[in-house]
Amino acid sequence: MLTKDSNREATTAPRVVADALSGPGLYVVATPIGHLSDLSPRAQSILASVDLIAAEDTRHTRVLLRHYGIQTPVTACHEHNEKTRSVDLVRQLEAGKSIALVSDAGTPLVSDPGFRLVNLARDAGLRVTPVPGPCALIAALSVSGLPSDRFFFEGFLPARSGARRKRIDELADFPHTWILYESPHRVVDCLSDMEAVLGDERRLVLARELTKRFETVCSGTAAELLAHLEADANMRRGEFVLLVQGAPVARDADALLPESVTDVLAELVNVVPVRTACQMVSQLTGLKSRLLYKAAIAMKQSADNEAPRAAAVAASCVSRNTGKD
Repeated sequence: MLTKDSNREATTAPRVVADALSGPGLYVVATPIGHLSDLSPRAQSILASVDLIAAEDTRHTRVLLRHYGIQTPVTACHEHNEKTRSVDLVRQLEAGKSIALVSDAGTPLVSDPGFRLVNLARDAGLRVTPVPGPCALIAALSVSGLPSDRFFFEGFLPARSGARRKRIDELADFPHTWILYESPHRVVDCLSDMEAVLGDERRLVLARELTKRFETVCSGTAAELLAHLEADANMRRGEFVLLVQGAPVARDADALLPESVTDVLAELVNVVPVRTACQMVSQLTGLKSRLLYKAAIAMKQSADNEAPRAAAVAASCVSRNTGKD
C-alpha cells in the first residue's frame, strides 16, 4: 500500500533492499496474506535476485511483483501441475539456477502447493532455504486469546457434512487449541457441524480477512458465531481461520453424570448396543451423547475386566471345596 509522506505522495514502488543470494538453490518465500507492506525486505531482495519465481497463481503473484517493481520471470507451479513441473524445476536447480517458491498468500506448503518440489529438491541434495514471513494460522493464533503453547493445525476439513462431522468428532477430545482454514461458501455449514458435535461447551474464534481492510476477529460458541454470520452477509465473505478451544482435562465420564443416569445406563448397556443405550438415555435426559458414550465405554471395560476376575475367584472356590470333600 503506497502512503503519503510529509511533502509528496509516493509515486514509485518501494526500493528493493540489495541483498545477494546465498547461492543457487530453492528459496521458499512467504508473501503477504493481505497487506502488501508485510513483504519483508529480505523477501523482496530474494524475489528480485533469483533467476525464476515458481508461483501458485502467476497473475496473483505479478500484482505483488509490480507493486515492488520486481521483474523476475514467473512460472506456474500449482496443485494440478506440481508433480511434472517439479521435475523440470529441479533440473534447473541442478544446473545452478536459483528459484523462489511462492504461494498466493502466506507461507508455501501450509495448505498450499510446494511439498513435492521441496521434497524432490531435498532428495536431490539441493539447498532449500526458508525466507519466513506471514502465515494466516499463526497470525490468527496470536490474537485469538486461546492457549498457544501447544496447538494442532488441521488445514481444511472435508467438504461433505458427514465426513466433516466425523473428523470434528475425532478432534473433539484433543486437549489443546486446534486450527483450521475454511472457505466462504462452507464456513456456515462448518459452524453448523461444529455446533452439532461440540455443542456449546467450547470457545471458538473466527478470524476473517486478516491484515485486510475488513479484518474481523470474533469469539463465542459455535451457535453464537453462526448467528453472527447469518445476521450479516458481509461476514460470510473472505477467507477464514477457525480456532477451537481444546478439550477440558479428562475426568472419569461417569463422575460427571447423576447417579440415577449411570444406573439406567449401566442396565441398558447389558441388553442393547452401547450407542443405542446412549441415544436412548440422551433422548430421555437431554444429556450429550458424547459424555454418555464415554461413561458407557468405561462401564463396559470395567465389566469386561471384572468378568475374568470373578470367574477365577469362582473357580478357586470350587477347587477348595472339591479338595475338602
